[in-house]
Amino acid sequence: MKWKHPPKPKIYEALGTVADGRIELNGDTAKVFSSSGNKFYEVQYDPAENAIMANDNSSYWQGYLGYPAIAMLFKLGVLEYKPEIAGLLKGIAWKDLNQKFKNNFEKTVAHIEESMSAEDREALHAYIDKIDKDIKKLNLSLLGNKVKPPEGY
Repeated sequence: MKWKHPPKPKIYEALGTVADGRIELNGDTAKVFSSSGNKFYEVQYDPAENAIMANDNSSYWQGYLGYPAIAMLFKLGVLEYKPEIAGLLKGIAWKDLNQKFKNNFEKTVAHIEESMSAEDREALHAYIDKIDKDIKKLNLSLLGNKVKPPEGY
């Protein structure tokens, strides 16, 4: 079974996660901490099987690759990570903004980009488009059964 393709805002969130250092990698497993810092998600990746599993809400409920899995793929070098671009998304309270915009992730991204220069926005969009295509090419499968996400803020 294959993962559905994630919406682009999940790539933004994954970049912010890595830029913030909210991921602890241990071989083919990772702990990815939420922007609130109050919970973490577990991610497992098997490159030989081209499969990944994460217990975040998007992965569990929506069936698409969520930001914790994408963050792990950045951290492992499966996806090209550019720290100068990711730095534009450092220190963002994603959970708070997503709640403010009632989980309309596009509105969250638009709000974040308001404070960026046109040049930074353009560079970010080009990079996000590239990563979006790279994720499609990966065509990742689910690794095992889905695991319910942790509760809490």
